[in-house]
Amino acid sequence: MERIYHQALREAIAAGEAILAQNGQAIDAVTAAVVALENCPLFNAGHGSVYTADGLHEMDASLMDGRTLAAGAVAGVSTVGNPILLARAVMEKTDCVLMSGAGAERFARECGIEARPPEYFATPHRLEQLQSARQASAVAQLDHDGASATGNPSADPIDPNRKFGTVGAVARDQFGNLAAATSTGGMTNKRPGRVGDSPIIGAGCYADNGSVAVSATGTGEHFIRTVLAYDIAACVKYGKLPLNQAAGQAVMEKLGAIGGRGGVIAIDHDGNLAMPFNTSGMYRAWVRQHQKPVTAIFAGPAEEALQGQ
Repeated sequence: MERIYHQALREAIAAGEAILAQNGQAIDAVTAAVVALENCPLFNAGHGSVYTADGLHEMDASLMDGRTLAAGAVAGVSTVGNPILLARAVMEKTDCVLMSGAGAERFARECGIEARPPEYFATPHRLEQLQSARQASAVAQLDHDGASATGNPSADPIDPNRKFGTVGAVARDQFGNLAAATSTGGMTNKRPGRVGDSPIIGAGCYADNGSVAVSATGTGEHFIRTVLAYDIAACVKYGKLPLNQAAGQAVMEKLGAIGGRGGVIAIDHDGNLAMPFNTSGMYRAWVRQHQKPVTAIFAGPAEEALQGQ
């Protein structure tokens, strides 16, 4: 299963890299990478989204262009297979930043964004997770917390119950522009109508050419309360902290201080990368021009290589 996840990560990052390699823009690269992740049933976004307590799907997404500070987001959509494409349409075709629910879905139809039937999102392992969560009545866990204890060799490498999860991408293009995108199916067995940090600009997603691009994953309420993505940007821009220090402090100290769990992926205007997390693992990948892509799940040598670049 680890090999399968590594391959899926490579395919997603290749989608974004291909655009940058053709002198494309960062906003297009992050959109392409997140679309690839939304289309993959392994990840909790789009096609692989988890179930709410009502046995339905409610998805959120956002993206931000660091060049213009333009942003778009959607919350609580249930018929859109690629919520990130709808978030981009909100950014480019309306004077709104955030749209939700039925109004957002009506706008998707106006834009010609393909609607998906409920069965498109009905993946068997997500239904099994809903049933397990209902029986356990336990505190929700992150995708990134707790190695599998099932003894099943086909189990996911990180928490098989997959209660929380988000996908995202950040990029810097040859013009120095930054962009970030985030998408999620939310939380298994979540209260219908609950919205986390993923569609909240400054909490789960932020990009500014003058500082950083950040995409977050974790316990959304904590990221909202700390405005974590913007906090990292502010520490870099106004506090003059290096990215790895700003991101590390935000995740390990500020988020952890209020019981938050999760991590971020971030890139600054100089192309420095940071991917701190305070969980047992975080699915992640990165690539630089003329270098081979790197994929990782748990902490280890890959992180040392990241800090050395």
